[in-house]
Amino acid sequence: MPVAYTHFARRSLLFMPGDSMKKIQKAASWEVDTVILDLEDGVAQNRKLEARTTVAEALQQLDFGPRERLVRLNHVSTGLPAVEIAATASWRPDGFIAPKAEDEADLRAVDRLLEDAERQLGLDVGVFRLFAMIETARGVMNLKEIARATTRLEGLIFGAEDLAGDIGAVRTSAAWEVFYARSAVVTAAAAYDLQAFDMVFPDFHDATGLEAESRFARQLGYTGKTCIHPNQTPIVNRAFSPTSEEIDRAQRLIQAFEAQQAAGAGAFTFEGKMVDMPMLVAARKVLARVK
Repeated sequence: MPVAYTHFARRSLLFMPGDSMKKIQKAASWEVDTVILDLEDGVAQNRKLEARTTVAEALQQLDFGPRERLVRLNHVSTGLPAVEIAATASWRPDGFIAPKAEDEADLRAVDRLLEDAERQLGLDVGVFRLFAMIETARGVMNLKEIARATTRLEGLIFGAEDLAGDIGAVRTSAAWEVFYARSAVVTAAAAYDLQAFDMVFPDFHDATGLEAESRFARQLGYTGKTCIHPNQTPIVNRAFSPTSEEIDRAQRLIQAFEAQQAAGAGAFTFEGKMVDMPMLVAARKVLARVK
């Protein structure tokens, strides 16, 4: 029977090249929610074997503490996911990432490989989480099918750099060239009860720009953001964490709503605004993120 997951807060997801034990060691004790051990774009073609070996050793030897450990595979068309899962699954990463997902077939192919690995290891089917990276035009157009492809899917990760190259767009700091896709990803995630993770911010020297982009992503509905440098994760964590003011307001709004309900009242005003159900849902989501 498939494993049922309870979403937990993933604010920062840090990519670490799978062929660098030194960098993975640093990430294992860093201020980050999820460490992504990368076997795909972060690794040169002639170092794929070394990366698989290094990631397996890292999973076996390092203490990641409470940090989630995900392995980013190569695309199924390369034929590499089978050997990558075989090399790493026995050391029990928390999940895997399917890059450049373009349709449900991509996700189902990875799902079958994970199920085979789980059965061979004597694990419950579904114990390995799965995440899909949306970074091509076809992936954006097939979001509905991708989001429904497998019950083990936990989230969608938006990849703006590859998408821009795929559609021939020029990347800018304002990111309007990828805004349609960025919105489509977070909307599809919400529709199918998945988490959504925003694109990387390439300039890891620009803390101000990263904070602004992170806060905008949160306003769009994203639950976290991918990072390419350890120095980015504290900024991202703060941006995707409710402030004390937001928590206080959410608690007071819910208390006011419950008091009105107990008194048999319907609509009411709170801090000068009429309260409706969307406001209450938003308040509950704030408190859920605190938990």
